[in-house]
Amino acid sequence: MTRVFSSDYRDHGTRFPDPFPVHRLKRVDRPTTWINEEEIRRVDERDGGFHRAGRGEYGGHIQKEYHRFQEKFPLSEALFEVTHRLGEPDAVSGAPRRGPAPGTDDPAAMARHIKETGYFLRADMIGICRLPPYAVFTHGRKDDQPIELTHDYAIAILVDQDYKTSAAFNGRDWISNSMSLVAYSHSAFIACSLAEYIRSLGYEARAHHATNYQVVLPPILLWAGLGEMSRMGDVVLNPFLGPRFKAAVVTTSLPLEVDKPIDFGLQDFCDKCGKCARECPVQAISHGGKVREKGYERWPVNVEKCTSMRVGNRLGSGCGTCIKVCPWNKPFTPFHRMVSWSLRNLPPTRRPAIWADDLFGYGRPDPRRKWWLDLEVVDGEWRIPRCGPSSQLPVREEP
Repeated sequence: MTRVFSSDYRDHGTRFPDPFPVHRLKRVDRPTTWINEEEIRRVDERDGGFHRAGRGEYGGHIQKEYHRFQEKFPLSEALFEVTHRLGEPDAVSGAPRRGPAPGTDDPAAMARHIKETGYFLRADMIGICRLPPYAVFTHGRKDDQPIELTHDYAIAILVDQDYKTSAAFNGRDWISNSMSLVAYSHSAFIACSLAEYIRSLGYEARAHHATNYQVVLPPILLWAGLGEMSRMGDVVLNPFLGPRFKAAVVTTSLPLEVDKPIDFGLQDFCDKCGKCARECPVQAISHGGKVREKGYERWPVNVEKCTSMRVGNRLGSGCGTCIKVCPWNKPFTPFHRMVSWSLRNLPPTRRPAIWADDLFGYGRPDPRRKWWLDLEVVDGEWRIPRCGPSSQLPVREEP
């Protein structure tokens, strides 16, 4: 079957540039979860779960697996190499090539143009917001120098991880990490291309993607109207892609009209659902309610358990079980569009929809759709791995 890009759904003759009906979403002045800007402090990217795993804070086995995390499956190794090259300094940033181009001083017109350009580059969704100062990391993953980022606007780019593959995998088998990396690599290409284009128009711009972030993604995605916070912790869930995406950002001085946050009922839905918590293989996701800490309201997640599963998975590469089983992880078909509309607009339909999601077997792997090779590289040599759901889960070593 021919791959259908979201851009194929667009009609350039309309006044809406987006591939999905975002103009029908309820817009609000603030994100649907509590944020107190006065309490939020900028964070260091090196304090994230993956970097802590690499430093050995989650045990010697997880530290060892961290250093072969991308390379143990050949497709994820290839995708990571491409993404890594797009993370070089001259690929993500630079000075404007010339003075501002004629006709670029209208924020509304330029916001539409930048979105159209991003969709031309094969983005799946784009949103724009003012760059919150607290969304800038204090330090990056590789640099001891403090980050100074003074751009005014953030352009957030979402790329689908591919529903066909999502339907085929079990959530934590050998394709899992590659699903993340294919979206990371494509979003990196789009962000780098878009930033270079903006610099060609005469404005400052920097691309932020998987190997070269200087910004924290969740607050940008919230303010740009691309989703709401979900039970999966720091995961922003989109009403059309669910959690099945990865994001990149372009920060810029180009004046742009900003989008408003959205409210599609996810706080109520996630409060009722809990399917991701139920199916998480290491029970890293909370079954309880939200907590307020460090200026944010969110469902708590055990970062150590989650990271250790993704890095140390012995029967697969990575883990995306929560993405796999989420009821919002659906294709953009007429039937699922109708269901999505009901979930967004008719709260009484949410509990029956959660029940029906299990009844119809969503979240189970469909082996007919499998296309990848199950292969593992161990110490530079091929190995045919054991397949199936991981029954041997990573456990932190005791000191």
